[in-house]
Amino acid sequence: MTATQTLTNQQVEQRDAFVERLLQSTAGVFDIFTLYLGDQLGFYRALANGDAVTSAELAARTGAQERYVREWLEQQTVTGVLEVENPEAEATVRRFRLPAPHAEVLAERNSLNYLAPLSQLAVGAAHPIHAVVDAFRKGGGVPYADYGADLREGQGNMNRAMFLQELGQIWLPAVPDVHTRLQADPPARVADIGCGVGWSSIGIAQAYPNVQVDGYDLDEPSIEMAQANLREANVNGRVKFHVRDAGDRNLAGRYDLVTAFECVHDMSDPVGALRTMRGLVNGSGTVIIADERVGDSFTPTGNEVEWMMYGWSVLHCLPVGMADHPATGTGTVMRADTLRKYAREAGFREVEVLPIDNFFFRFYRLYT
Repeated sequence: MTATQTLTNQQVEQRDAFVERLLQSTAGVFDIFTLYLGDQLGFYRALANGDAVTSAELAARTGAQERYVREWLEQQTVTGVLEVENPEAEATVRRFRLPAPHAEVLAERNSLNYLAPLSQLAVGAAHPIHAVVDAFRKGGGVPYADYGADLREGQGNMNRAMFLQELGQIWLPAVPDVHTRLQADPPARVADIGCGVGWSSIGIAQAYPNVQVDGYDLDEPSIEMAQANLREANVNGRVKFHVRDAGDRNLAGRYDLVTAFECVHDMSDPVGALRTMRGLVNGSGTVIIADERVGDSFTPTGNEVEWMMYGWSVLHCLPVGMADHPATGTGTVMRADTLRKYAREAGFREVEVLPIDNFFFRFYRLYT
């Protein structure tokens, strides 16, 4: 059908619904970018106590310019993020507040509902958009480093509360023999592959006071951030971070547990990475993978999270995974059977889906 053809009544309704969807999507884009401003400029943290403030007061608290702050406050009110106390007053006299339920989501770093970093992650994913366009046209990929600090920091901040509050308290205890070994003597050794900014490694060490954890990542800025995060953590020198290929033969058989959280689908050579993990564990060691909880097969509507996972895949995970050659080209939507195939090729004899309930992640145990 061309644009000049007459639409049926049903098609008109479908068109109008699609127009409305795109307008709502545009509102969501503006939500993300203005949330990014509020987070990066410290506005939400300054509003988190619930006090109502004028634009001049918020500007003074955060070192920002009043006229910009005023526009942002009004925009956030119109979109339903903030509330205004006296809307009839002159613009510079109006007082705005952040409701307590919104403050938890936007300013409480330790809450499992903290989503302010989602805006930073989205901004980072869109940062090299022109390079992604070129990759679509010409092939190849976009190196992880090209996504910059926002992607790196946003992902780390998004996962921080989960790794510190659930990894050693819910996820690993759901695997009884692993949980027991991590509590036992002699102290267990853990290799955390693709550790990023380090919160997973720190979370394991905080939950299990005996263990020694080595976090490995090839992204040097991520490891620098991990080192900074480690200085905040009380783990008594039991965590070390390395910009190093964990495939070094000198590391073979050294570990009781090898973990890889939300990173296998990003790897250009996932089979090779899994083969490395297999080589790292000792005779009784275990490999545990956490990756996205996508459906078992493609469907036109996807499952509850695939709308998001395909978005990350198109903008970030697939281009990153295609940056090195040869590239498998997995993408974010790595289904369970895909991981099973990779694991078999890497020499594992069995893959078990672990009984851990999580909205975003599926957990796998790989048997050597």
